[in-house]
Amino acid sequence: MSPDPASASPSPALRGKLDLYDILLRKWQKTINLVSPATLPDLEVRHFDDSLQLVSLIPPTAKRLYDIGSGAGFPGLVLAMARPDIAVTLIESDQRKCVFLQTVSRETETPVKVETGRIEHMILPAPDVITARALADLTTLLEMTERWWSSWPECVLIFPKGANADEEVFAARTRFRFDLKTVPSQTNPAAKILILTHVQKSQKV
Repeated sequence: MSPDPASASPSPALRGKLDLYDILLRKWQKTINLVSPATLPDLEVRHFDDSLQLVSLIPPTAKRLYDIGSGAGFPGLVLAMARPDIAVTLIESDQRKCVFLQTVSRETETPVKVETGRIEHMILPAPDVITARALADLTTLLEMTERWWSSWPECVLIFPKGANADEEVFAARTRFRFDLKTVPSQTNPAAKILILTHVQKSQKV
Protein backbone atom coordinates (compact mmCIF):
# COMPACT_ATOMS: atom_id res chain seq x y z
CA MET A 1 0.00 0.00 0.00
CA SER A 2 1.07 3.62 -0.42
CA PRO A 3 2.71 5.51 2.45
CA ASP A 4 -0.01 8.10 2.96
CA PRO A 5 -1.71 7.55 6.34
CA ALA A 6 -5.08 8.10 4.68
CA SER A 7 -4.55 5.07 2.50
CA ALA A 8 -1.76 3.02 4.08
CA SER A 9 -3.92 1.26 6.65
CA PRO A 10 -7.51 0.81 5.50
CA SER A 11 -9.94 -0.21 8.18
CA PRO A 12 -10.97 -3.88 8.18
CA ALA A 13 -14.31 -2.87 6.67
CA LEU A 14 -12.68 -0.90 3.86
CA ARG A 15 -10.10 -3.64 3.27
CA GLY A 16 -12.92 -6.15 2.86
CA LYS A 17 -14.67 -3.96 0.31
CA LEU A 18 -11.48 -3.45 -1.68
CA ASP A 19 -10.67 -7.16 -1.68
CA LEU A 20 -14.14 -7.99 -3.02
CA TYR A 21 -13.83 -5.18 -5.58
CA ASP A 22 -10.55 -6.76 -6.73
CA ILE A 23 -12.20 -10.16 -7.17
CA LEU A 24 -15.15 -8.73 -9.10
CA LEU A 25 -12.93 -6.66 -11.38
CA ARG A 26 -10.73 -9.61 -12.31
CA LYS A 27 -13.84 -11.69 -13.03
CA TRP A 28 -15.50 -9.06 -15.22
CA GLN A 29 -12.22 -8.17 -16.93
CA LYS A 30 -12.43 -11.51 -18.75
CA THR A 31 -15.40 -10.27 -20.78
CA ILE A 32 -15.19 -6.46 -20.52
CA ASN A 33 -12.04 -4.38 -20.94
CA LEU A 34 -12.32 -2.49 -17.66
CA VAL A 35 -8.63 -1.68 -17.16
CA SER A 36 -5.47 -2.11 -19.20
CA PRO A 37 -4.46 -5.80 -19.01
CA ALA A 38 -0.89 -4.67 -18.36
CA THR A 39 -1.96 -3.23 -14.99
CA LEU A 40 -3.55 -6.43 -13.66
CA PRO A 41 -0.38 -7.83 -12.03
CA ASP A 42 -0.07 -4.59 -10.04
CA LEU A 43 -3.78 -3.88 -9.67
CA GLU A 44 -3.65 -2.78 -6.04
CA VAL A 45 -1.07 -0.05 -6.53
CA ARG A 46 -2.02 1.04 -10.05
CA HIS A 47 -5.73 1.43 -9.32
CA PHE A 48 -6.71 1.02 -5.67
CA ASP A 49 -3.79 2.85 -4.02
CA ASP A 50 -3.80 5.39 -6.84
CA SER A 51 -7.41 6.19 -5.98
CA LEU A 52 -7.01 6.08 -2.20
CA GLN A 53 -4.32 8.77 -2.27
CA LEU A 54 -7.04 11.27 -3.18
CA VAL A 55 -8.96 10.71 0.06
CA SER A 56 -6.87 13.18 2.08
CA LEU A 57 -7.23 15.81 -0.67
CA ILE A 58 -11.02 15.98 -0.44
CA PRO A 59 -12.22 18.94 1.67
CA PRO A 60 -13.59 17.67 5.00
CA THR A 61 -16.81 19.64 4.45
CA ALA A 62 -17.55 18.07 1.04
CA LYS A 63 -20.98 16.48 0.78
CA ARG A 64 -21.34 15.72 -2.94
CA LEU A 65 -18.73 14.31 -5.34
CA TYR A 66 -19.00 13.57 -9.06
CA ASP A 67 -16.54 11.19 -10.69
CA ILE A 68 -16.73 11.71 -14.45
CA GLY A 69 -15.79 9.04 -16.95
CA SER A 70 -15.70 6.55 -14.09
CA GLY A 71 -14.85 3.51 -16.20
CA ALA A 72 -14.06 0.69 -13.77
CA GLY A 73 -14.71 3.01 -10.83
CA PHE A 74 -11.33 4.66 -10.28
CA PRO A 75 -11.14 6.84 -8.36
CA GLY A 76 -14.84 7.47 -7.66
CA LEU A 77 -16.02 4.10 -6.38
CA VAL A 78 -12.95 3.67 -4.18
CA LEU A 79 -13.52 7.14 -2.73
CA ALA A 80 -17.13 6.20 -1.98
CA MET A 81 -15.87 3.20 -0.03
CA ALA A 82 -13.36 5.29 1.90
CA ARG A 83 -15.65 8.30 2.50
CA PRO A 84 -19.18 6.95 3.10
CA ASP A 85 -20.18 10.39 4.42
CA ILE A 86 -20.04 11.79 0.87
CA ALA A 87 -22.77 11.30 -1.74
CA VAL A 88 -20.83 9.99 -4.74
CA THR A 89 -22.17 9.96 -8.29
CA LEU A 90 -20.34 7.95 -10.94
CA ILE A 91 -20.86 9.22 -14.50
CA GLU A 92 -20.05 6.78 -17.29
CA SER A 93 -21.26 6.55 -20.90
CA ASP A 94 -20.55 2.82 -21.39
CA GLN A 95 -23.61 0.83 -20.34
CA ARG A 96 -21.63 -2.34 -19.62
CA LYS A 97 -19.26 -0.51 -17.31
CA CYS A 98 -22.24 1.03 -15.54
CA VAL A 99 -23.62 -2.46 -14.88
CA PHE A 100 -20.23 -3.40 -13.44
CA LEU A 101 -20.20 -0.32 -11.22
CA GLN A 102 -23.71 -1.11 -9.98
CA THR A 103 -22.67 -4.70 -9.29
CA VAL A 104 -19.65 -3.67 -7.22
CA SER A 105 -21.77 -1.10 -5.39
CA ARG A 106 -24.34 -3.77 -4.51
CA GLU A 107 -21.92 -6.56 -3.64
CA THR A 108 -19.73 -4.33 -1.44
CA GLU A 109 -22.70 -2.48 0.06
CA THR A 110 -21.28 0.85 -1.06
CA PRO A 111 -24.04 3.36 -1.84
CA VAL A 112 -23.34 5.31 -5.03
CA LYS A 113 -25.46 6.76 -7.79
CA VAL A 114 -24.51 5.58 -11.27
CA GLU A 115 -25.48 7.88 -14.14
CA THR A 116 -25.30 6.40 -17.64
CA GLY A 117 -24.66 8.88 -20.43
CA ARG A 118 -22.39 11.62 -21.67
CA ILE A 119 -21.29 14.26 -19.22
CA GLU A 120 -22.51 17.16 -21.33
CA HIS A 121 -26.04 15.73 -21.24
CA MET A 122 -26.20 15.38 -17.45
CA ILE A 123 -28.63 17.67 -15.66
CA LEU A 124 -27.35 17.54 -12.10
CA PRO A 125 -26.78 20.13 -9.35
CA ALA A 126 -23.25 21.40 -8.85
CA PRO A 127 -21.09 19.17 -6.64
CA ASP A 128 -18.51 20.13 -4.04
CA VAL A 129 -15.84 17.96 -5.67
CA ILE A 130 -15.22 16.69 -9.20
CA THR A 131 -12.74 13.91 -9.93
CA ALA A 132 -11.59 12.29 -13.16
CA ARG A 133 -8.74 9.98 -14.04
CA ALA A 134 -7.39 9.19 -17.53
CA LEU A 135 -10.44 10.75 -19.20
CA ALA A 136 -9.24 13.81 -21.11
CA ASP A 137 -6.71 16.65 -21.08
CA LEU A 138 -7.20 19.44 -18.54
CA THR A 139 -8.69 21.94 -21.00
CA THR A 140 -11.32 19.42 -22.11
CA LEU A 141 -12.11 18.49 -18.50
CA LEU A 142 -12.73 22.15 -17.66
CA GLU A 143 -14.97 22.51 -20.70
CA MET A 144 -16.93 19.40 -19.71
CA THR A 145 -17.52 20.59 -16.16
CA GLU A 146 -18.00 24.32 -16.76
CA ARG A 147 -21.69 24.42 -15.86
CA TRP A 148 -20.86 23.03 -12.42
CA TRP A 149 -17.81 25.07 -11.40
CA SER A 150 -19.28 28.23 -12.91
CA SER A 151 -22.42 27.90 -10.76
CA TRP A 152 -20.61 26.84 -7.58
CA PRO A 153 -17.37 28.83 -7.02
CA GLU A 154 -16.35 26.60 -4.10
CA CYS A 155 -16.20 23.51 -6.32
CA VAL A 156 -12.87 21.67 -6.06
CA LEU A 157 -11.56 19.74 -9.06
CA ILE A 158 -9.12 16.91 -8.36
CA PHE A 159 -7.44 15.37 -11.39
CA PRO A 160 -4.61 12.80 -11.27
CA LYS A 161 -2.31 13.43 -14.23
CA GLY A 162 0.72 11.83 -15.83
CA ALA A 163 4.01 13.14 -17.15
CA ASN A 164 2.31 15.76 -19.37
CA ALA A 165 0.59 17.52 -16.46
CA ASP A 166 2.59 20.74 -16.75
CA GLU A 167 1.90 21.01 -20.48
CA GLU A 168 -1.82 20.49 -19.86
CA VAL A 169 -1.84 23.22 -17.21
CA PHE A 170 -0.04 25.63 -19.54
CA ALA A 171 -2.57 24.98 -22.31
CA ALA A 172 -5.55 25.29 -19.97
CA ARG A 173 -4.38 28.65 -18.65
CA THR A 174 -4.78 30.18 -22.12
CA ARG A 175 -8.55 29.74 -21.73
CA PHE A 176 -9.21 29.50 -18.00
CA ARG A 177 -8.09 31.09 -14.77
CA PHE A 178 -7.76 28.99 -11.62
CA ASP A 179 -5.87 28.51 -8.41
CA LEU A 180 -3.71 25.42 -8.61
CA LYS A 181 -2.10 23.12 -6.09
CA THR A 182 -0.06 20.14 -7.23
CA VAL A 183 0.65 17.07 -5.15
CA PRO A 184 3.21 14.42 -6.15
CA SER A 185 1.68 11.04 -6.89
CA GLN A 186 2.51 8.35 -4.35
CA THR A 187 2.10 5.58 -6.90
CA ASN A 188 3.96 6.98 -9.92
CA PRO A 189 7.04 9.24 -9.60
CA ALA A 190 6.33 10.75 -13.03
CA ALA A 191 2.75 11.70 -12.15
CA LYS A 192 1.10 14.36 -10.04
CA ILE A 193 -2.34 15.32 -8.81
CA LEU A 194 -3.83 18.66 -9.85
CA ILE A 195 -6.18 20.40 -7.42
CA LEU A 196 -8.02 23.33 -9.00
CA THR A 197 -10.17 25.89 -7.22
CA HIS A 198 -11.87 29.17 -8.16
CA VAL A 199 -12.03 28.26 -11.84
CA GLN A 200 -13.17 30.98 -14.22
CA LYS A 201 -13.20 31.61 -17.95
CA SER A 202 -10.27 33.73 -19.02
CA GLN A 203 -11.20 37.30 -19.93
CA LYS A 204 -9.01 36.90 -23.01
CA VAL A 205 -11.46 34.43 -24.55
